[in-house]
Amino acid sequence: MVWNSRVAKVAPFRVMHLLEMAQAREASGHDVIHLEVGEPDFPSPEPVMAAGQAALAAGQTRYTPAAGLPALREAIAQHYERHFQAKVDPSRILITPGASGALLLASQLLVEAGDRVLMADPNYPCNRHFMALAGAEVDAVPVGRETGWQLDASLIAAHWRPATRLAMLASPSNPTGHTLSAEALQAVQQAVRQREGHLVVDEIYQGLNYDDAPLSALSLSDDAFVVNSFSKYFGMTGWRLGWLVAPEGAVEPLTRLAQNVFLAASTPAQHAALAAFTPECREILEDRRQILKNRRDVLLAGLSKLGLAPDMPPQGAFYLWLDISRYSRDSQAFCEQLLVEENVAITPGIDFAVQGGEQFVRIAFTTDVARLEDAIERIARFVSRL
Repeated sequence: MVWNSRVAKVAPFRVMHLLEMAQAREASGHDVIHLEVGEPDFPSPEPVMAAGQAALAAGQTRYTPAAGLPALREAIAQHYERHFQAKVDPSRILITPGASGALLLASQLLVEAGDRVLMADPNYPCNRHFMALAGAEVDAVPVGRETGWQLDASLIAAHWRPATRLAMLASPSNPTGHTLSAEALQAVQQAVRQREGHLVVDEIYQGLNYDDAPLSALSLSDDAFVVNSFSKYFGMTGWRLGWLVAPEGAVEPLTRLAQNVFLAASTPAQHAALAAFTPECREILEDRRQILKNRRDVLLAGLSKLGLAPDMPPQGAFYLWLDISRYSRDSQAFCEQLLVEENVAITPGIDFAVQGGEQFVRIAFTTDVARLEDAIERIARFVSRL
């Protein structure tokens, strides 16, 4: 059977193999600590669940407009003004089935066969894959401590080619958790603008900031495409709801794409998401952010004794990107062996990095402190045998 050649460019998630192994071990009676999947152990906030239930009880199950429920687009616009001092016209906001829907729309609008896209390496792999499915070639630019694990203006200038059409950033990033300052983000915007390119900013982990204030590219200019989600900060992973903020001139073609690709996002999920912006929900979400910060600090303290803590603590998201080169240069084998010997599930770096992923792993601090402390003890036993 012959498939579309673009599908061959989409690599599998190696962590899914680890997840299957972990689930099999649990089924056979082992106590597995899950630090591999990017989903905290919190349920969706109660105001969100109540709003979703109320929407279903009221029969709110018919299609919304392709760009989303007007009230939700207005609520998101108010959110940007209230928390980021960014005035965003609600007409520029498109509600999508998860952030994946937003990435799909952006990639289909902005690139085609032969175009090139700049991204940091490591990065969330689906960002690369969406661009590849649109026919573009991704130039994964290695980043490290010297650039704050981010794609900065100097790297954009050094790697931009005649066929480059856009640069994509993520702040906070997955898998490293690092952010861009306002100054660095503004410099990137200027570098892309000078080259008459587009800028896509992944702000999916926005709000999950621990050492700096949350920032949006929309506070600095109106010409970026900004992807966001209700999954991470708002704790609504299974509701599958995200959004895309686009420059005014891009709204009409994006709406046409949405009409044809997915018609509209889930109606009950959109009504539930209206409650995410209430003061009651905000209080819950901020309490959870502090819990995640404490989990991060517990992991950093424990892993530093093993020589595994990152030299730059992540400022956001809920991941640690760990250099395991003192113990192994095969992250897949390292993760599988750790799971088999100590029942701790983490993610191999080859899922995220085109270059050098063999010597990194990602740990998600998505379970409680007692389990994290247990995981540290198990990891300590494991590396002591290597």
